[in-house]
Amino acid sequence: MTDLQEIIEQAWDDRSLLNDIKTTTAIRSVIDLLDQGELRVAEPMAHGWQVNEWIKKAVVLYFPIQKMETIEAGPLEFHDKIPLKRGYAKKGIRVVPHAVARHGSYISSGTILMPSYVNIGAYVDEGTMVDTWATVGSCAQVGKNVHLSGGVGLGGVLEPLQAAPVIIEDNAFIGSRCIVVEGVRVETEAVLGANVVLTGSTKIIDVTGDRPIEMKGRVPARSVVIPGSYAKTFPSGSYNVPCALIIGKRKESTNKKTSLNDALREHDVAV
Repeated sequence: MTDLQEIIEQAWDDRSLLNDIKTTTAIRSVIDLLDQGELRVAEPMAHGWQVNEWIKKAVVLYFPIQKMETIEAGPLEFHDKIPLKRGYAKKGIRVVPHAVARHGSYISSGTILMPSYVNIGAYVDEGTMVDTWATVGSCAQVGKNVHLSGGVGLGGVLEPLQAAPVIIEDNAFIGSRCIVVEGVRVETEAVLGANVVLTGSTKIIDVTGDRPIEMKGRVPARSVVIPGSYAKTFPSGSYNVPCALIIGKRKESTNKKTSLNDALREHDVAV
């Protein structure tokens, strides 16, 4: 991988190298490895998550070396630079019309794609449900046995390039119409109730103790989260600003197959 990384970094600094067959071959090799799950834009390490910036650069450089082509899927026609993912049956993936995943995204066996969209560079691990009209943005990382409910939007990172990818860890439940962007990390087995919006600057407030505890950019493991608001003073007056409230924790005793919904019902949270 060191050779690939060196070629990508050189092309990033000198775009004239995109005319070199060695460079284009390296870029396409990276995209193929992403498609196969052999490379990841971000990967879990002992100390936390490591973001591989050079792989994101390869994804960006893939666009200018690709030509627009017509893609036909039965009576449907598309016109784009990135081919669609193929070979779902062999990979053990259930894909419901009209789910779309781009080449360069990795989708593991046992995953179900309802009519949804998975962008290039994304990683979706085994047993995950991507429900109707959910979007997995470019380079977003989704763990095992995650449920992305209807209309969920996970943001991409191609612009701006330095942005960290959204990370949804194993066994998390993301409720209907949630939005998670700007590199927010939702840790293992956390539950987001419907309509929670998390950006890099959104206050996430733990209200389960005697005093509120504020954080940003990270939902702690096993947290149950709902939408909230707090008063903020502006020159023109005081207004309510959106935030997210941690109102409890998932319990160890609850069966994982039902705990996602039960955790929400227990706290009277909409799915």
